[in-house]
Amino acid sequence: MPLPGLRRVDHIGFTVPDLDEAHRFLVDVLGCEYLYSLGPFGPFENDDWMTRFLNVHPAAVMVENRWFRCGDQVIFEVFHYTSPDQRCAMPRNTDIGGHHVAFYTDHLEEAIAHLRAHGVEVLDGPTASRGPAEGNRWIYFLSPWGMQFELVSYPGGKAWDRSQRPAP
Repeated sequence: MPLPGLRRVDHIGFTVPDLDEAHRFLVDVLGCEYLYSLGPFGPFENDDWMTRFLNVHPAAVMVENRWFRCGDQVIFEVFHYTSPDQRCAMPRNTDIGGHHVAFYTDHLEEAIAHLRAHGVEVLDGPTASRGPAEGNRWIYFLSPWGMQFELVSYPGGKAWDRSQRPAP
């Protein structure tokens, strides 16, 4: 039984060490639109609200969060927290909780050149996928705080997509 009423992803939230740096990267480099800010939120004296509702240390403070729209679809909720037990190491893709955010682009080579022109660390590639993803090309890049992002492009579709289309 699927989750009742599920329609789409609403937003993606992540925590950064420097909210102003993240703002500049998201707006000036990626071209996201800044929407609004919230906060501060907490600390709550003698209360475990933060733990019960957000699964963080009871003394954690959400200093500020900012909302950004990227393209016509993705909304990012970007947090700056302080917490007595905060970990500062970014998870790698191989770590439990590891993740990346992938952006589709119609112009992969131009997008890579744009990132490099802005001093963004771009990993090796682009790489051409095989098998059901054949037709896709992708490359990873890192935000200034080390979060992994990816560019993907498959203007002719992926092999799997093409195999699922009904014959004309």
